[in-house]
Amino acid sequence: MSDFGTLESRVRRKSLLSKVCKAEDTIKYFQAGQNLLWSGFTPAGYPKEVPIALANHVKANNLQGKMKFNLFIGASVGAETENVWAELDMIDRRWPYQTGKNIAAGINAGRIRMGDKHLGLFAQDISYGFYTENGRYDIGIIEVSAITEDCGLALTTSCGIVAEAINLCDKIIIEVNTGQPSFEGMHDIHMQQKPPHRAPFLITEAGSRIGTPYVPCDPDKIIAVVESKRRDKGRAFADEDDTSAAIAGHIMDFFTHEIKKGRLPENLLPLQSGVGSIANAVIGGLAKGPFSDLTVFTEVLQDTMLDFFDGGNLKVASACSLSLSEDPGFPRFFDNWEKYFDKIILRPLSISNAPEPIRRLGCIAMNTPVEIDIFAHANSTLVGGTRMINGIGGSGDYLRNGYLKMMHTPSARPSKTDPTGISCVVPHCSHIDHTEHDLDCVITEQGLADLRGLAPKDRARKIIEKCAHPDYKDQLTEYLKIAEKECLAKGVGHEPQLWDRAFKMHLNLAQNGTMKVKNWDVKVDLCE
Repeated sequence: MSDFGTLESRVRRKSLLSKVCKAEDTIKYFQAGQNLLWSGFTPAGYPKEVPIALANHVKANNLQGKMKFNLFIGASVGAETENVWAELDMIDRRWPYQTGKNIAAGINAGRIRMGDKHLGLFAQDISYGFYTENGRYDIGIIEVSAITEDCGLALTTSCGIVAEAINLCDKIIIEVNTGQPSFEGMHDIHMQQKPPHRAPFLITEAGSRIGTPYVPCDPDKIIAVVESKRRDKGRAFADEDDTSAAIAGHIMDFFTHEIKKGRLPENLLPLQSGVGSIANAVIGGLAKGPFSDLTVFTEVLQDTMLDFFDGGNLKVASACSLSLSEDPGFPRFFDNWEKYFDKIILRPLSISNAPEPIRRLGCIAMNTPVEIDIFAHANSTLVGGTRMINGIGGSGDYLRNGYLKMMHTPSARPSKTDPTGISCVVPHCSHIDHTEHDLDCVITEQGLADLRGLAPKDRARKIIEKCAHPDYKDQLTEYLKIAEKECLAKGVGHEPQLWDRAFKMHLNLAQNGTMKVKNWDVKVDLCE
């Protein structure tokens, strides 16, 4: 018996009670090489009991590297599942986004074949059958709050890709989570048709509902029902610091300016914020700002979104995932259940990240890159152009289609030997996820560069002036002057770059632990 009801009360399709078993009893259904589809999105709403039981089985029987699977999940899930699987060498392919030291190490060591994809496109394309040879998946493992009489699945803390892909699973294992309140009623599930029969998403405001609270499921495909009482191991967030507070301050000043110019209403437009500590802290700063009657249309709701609700500034939030921290996020949410529940709508990934509602609603997109270059290209995924961190996520879905497209980052980060050894503003990004065509504003703790209407060389000067760390302003300005002079003299100076020097800061970091170069002369080897 759980404090939140029994398995029997949650499973209202009574014929499924005959399929109830322990997680260990499902191991017989799994074979190496299978394509597995999980629920979950940014450690929320993912299956726990069955993946943990499989990991324990592999470890106990020395099957590391022998029992490997292909994982297809809406985004990242909890470290106690996929990160442990990576440690035990249980993952062959992984799409399209992940978190965790072990899985990132496996990807960068070549043991795990990861495909990085815009999340909105992944959700759409998986329903088209693009990612497996036959377009199908051997087993789907889905966490739910409840199962209705007609086998409708009430999901838990996220929607992920369940609605898009459940019909593509040959077999389904259901984990019913009775260790937390039922989220039944929070979701808005809309089952799409494929082209040429797709209909418009009639979402005209963040709080619009266009579907039902349940994902329909064929009961004959369900081979096991497992009770779970484990809660999400949500990500921990760093506290707001001077840098994130300064970034939030610049954004609030910019919003105030845009309201005065008549380009934003007083209650702004629906806000989107990416994942991670910086994004979470920036939202926390905005929650303290002067704006009220706000709405959110985004992919994840992090801890400081609760500050918005508590302050009375936020009236409704739409997302794909309730991605709170394990502590204090989820306890805070559960303790104030009545305050938050009716103000949150969770949608399938193919809708939360779809270009159509993002553009119709005029979302204000705010995301965090690895680095930005002087012409406003952005790298969100690969450190040094080669080391995968997590993936592009949904940032591109919003940056390409939003009303205002903004990226915020510290101007510099510490290296092992230099407290400002890594400049987040560089001559040219080592990898480009978002092009100059997609960004309107770049923000660091130094300032905000409004790039709208500026030609490339003007953008470069503005970014260096407003956003670069003082330790790098002169260095970047010198590079731009040299590049302009040489490229304009050759008649190729629209967006001047010198490929023998554009990555000299990156090379210097790799060899000397800092991006501070002593000379841009190509004949001078780095800072020697």
